[in-house]
Amino acid sequence: MSTTQTLFEPLSLGSLEIPNRIIMAPLTRCRAPGHMPNDLMREYYTQRASAGLIITECTMVTPNTSAFATEPGIYSDQQVEAWKKITDSVHAAGGRIFMQIWHAGRAAHPELNEGTPAVSATATAIEGGSTTPKGHFNYQTPEVLTEEQIKNIVADFRKGAENAKKAGFDGVEVHGANGYLLDQFLRDGANNRDDLYGGSWHNQVRFLTEVLDAVSEVFTPHRVGVRFSPLNSFNDMQDSDPVALMKYLAAHLNPRDLAYVHLMRADFFGKQQADVVTPFKELYSGQLIVNMGYSPEEAADAVDSHIAHAVAFGTAFIANPDLPERIKVNAPLNEADPNTFYTQDEKGYTDYPTLSA
Repeated sequence: MSTTQTLFEPLSLGSLEIPNRIIMAPLTRCRAPGHMPNDLMREYYTQRASAGLIITECTMVTPNTSAFATEPGIYSDQQVEAWKKITDSVHAAGGRIFMQIWHAGRAAHPELNEGTPAVSATATAIEGGSTTPKGHFNYQTPEVLTEEQIKNIVADFRKGAENAKKAGFDGVEVHGANGYLLDQFLRDGANNRDDLYGGSWHNQVRFLTEVLDAVSEVFTPHRVGVRFSPLNSFNDMQDSDPVALMKYLAAHLNPRDLAYVHLMRADFFGKQQADVVTPFKELYSGQLIVNMGYSPEEAADAVDSHIAHAVAFGTAFIANPDLPERIKVNAPLNEADPNTFYTQDEKGYTDYPTLSA
């Protein structure tokens, strides 16, 4: 018997039945010029339809919030129609697909957004800058969101969920990770507010809670997931007590009865180290997807030992469109080429060979 057999047991994520526990993690790939989904993206996602669940790349819920120049959006009728072609194709191939909905907050560049200023919990800029398909841009000091502006962004997330539903998605994942807007409110390294949205965990999670409530009214909670990265220092993030934050979130989210929580266990840069998965799982009663650096064997162990219900794979899905099949027969995996992660064409995107090829 394969040591990874447990990954091929079906699972209920809320009201969605998935045939295996090998999840495709959300992966920014910068293939959507003008923020428009397209046929190349349709081919890419359809190739990976054997995943238990595909979670799309981060997708803008409102215009002029771009961090990458060529990430997709879900705020216009044209985008809805373009995404519909992708979800129809994935479903025709037997797949299931959630959209990750997202606001970049202080990680957005005014140069990419018609001069629109970045916004955040507090007026603290990300150090340095980032290289996008339109060049390298330094981060700007963000404007502090007012309570009224926060309410407007909650409405943007609701509209994004409504549009995702129109586009045929099976559900949505709210992006609360990696130093983007909702994460900027969750972690005290980026939030020193003293109003309703800061100063205590109860207040720091309020924005996230309002977003989850809004999108749950669109999809029902059983088709809504949320992603966290309590240790990740990407985008200049930190928290004084990430384990305590995750314990608070576990208890806070239990009554919301979401489809799943998607938890990143590590820091991209290895700066902050702790076990956040075990204390979260001890308190959280719902379905847990874990992510970051799992081999198929370790993933199966995590499911076998009830640490998690499923495991999301990122880099492995970039290079292996048929990843579940390869894991099932213990076939070697293609190596991903990091030089093509954020380029603009099919090279390193839709040209990785399958086993049958």
